[in-house]
Amino acid sequence: MANGTWRIARTRGGAHLPLIIVAALAVALILIGKAQSSLFDRARAHVMDWMKPALSATREPMVDFNRWVGSIGEIFAVYQENLKLKEEIGRLRQWHNTAISLDERVKRYQLLLHAVPDPVLSSVVARVIGRASHPFLQTLILDAGKENGVKPGEAVVDARGMIGRIFLTGERTSWVILLTDLNSRIPVTIEPGNAQAIMAGDNSPMPTIATFSQGTELKAGNQVVSSGDGDILPEGLPIGTIVTDGSGYRVALFADQTATQDVEILDFKLPPEHPPATSPDDLPVTAAGLPPASPPVAVSPPAAPVTAPKTKPAPAPRTQPAAPPPGNAPGNDVPDAGNE
Repeated sequence: MANGTWRIARTRGGAHLPLIIVAALAVALILIGKAQSSLFDRARAHVMDWMKPALSATREPMVDFNRWVGSIGEIFAVYQENLKLKEEIGRLRQWHNTAISLDERVKRYQLLLHAVPDPVLSSVVARVIGRASHPFLQTLILDAGKENGVKPGEAVVDARGMIGRIFLTGERTSWVILLTDLNSRIPVTIEPGNAQAIMAGDNSPMPTIATFSQGTELKAGNQVVSSGDGDILPEGLPIGTIVTDGSGYRVALFADQTATQDVEILDFKLPPEHPPATSPDDLPVTAAGLPPASPPVAVSPPAAPVTAPKTKPAPAPRTQPAAPPPGNAPGNDVPDAGNE
């Protein structure tokens, strides 16, 4: 401080700038910024546009470095998870080979026993285009309908398991009732043990096992598949596993209906078969050692009873009085035996 004025420190060049002038400039800039805010905004925008390449060039390495530093703690967890996945893949390959061998054995047994093969299922791939809360609590809307051969009652599955059934079809859309809905009830089989049961939804994420065979003991982890009873659904569709809670048994579904996007509609209902019509080339029944069928006898309706016309009864004939005996006739008195 010299001569009663505030001065800033001397710079390298030896120039001096009074502090009062600096304060006045700051106040002026503040007032100009308040009055002309758009001017500073445009200036700031121009400066940022000019500095964008430099900022982008310096930001990318910093982001990569921060990501790498943040992932250091996850490296060991990823390593352990990788080891578990490799072990699981090895077990799945073993089960895959076992399944292939068992499938070939079943085919040989069916060939030896002349068993009827399972029906071949046709399917239609559809996409979930919407979700609705009516007429049920949660309903999926698919982009396939009658034009694609979709019919009510067909099963809907995704890559992991069964989701629900078709309950309504339009020309180009169809609606799905989910397995978790309160109105859903399907027959299922619980393995191992081949226990028959009914799985019912109650609007919760996990349906319940409503009824099952007497003497069946359910355990957590048992597999639940469709039974195919009643020709409603195909047999063997994967559904979920048994879990226990305080109130009973529930089924943890394999499929995640909230995240499903692509599904498959299975056509299981086979058309009914009708007996073939007879033709002139068919052999008569006598060729099989059966007696010939007797021609049908026409039954005539019973004749109405004929009633005679009512006639008046003929009058009875009048009879003459009987003649007295000869001995008692007047003038022919018979003398007594004592008077002789």
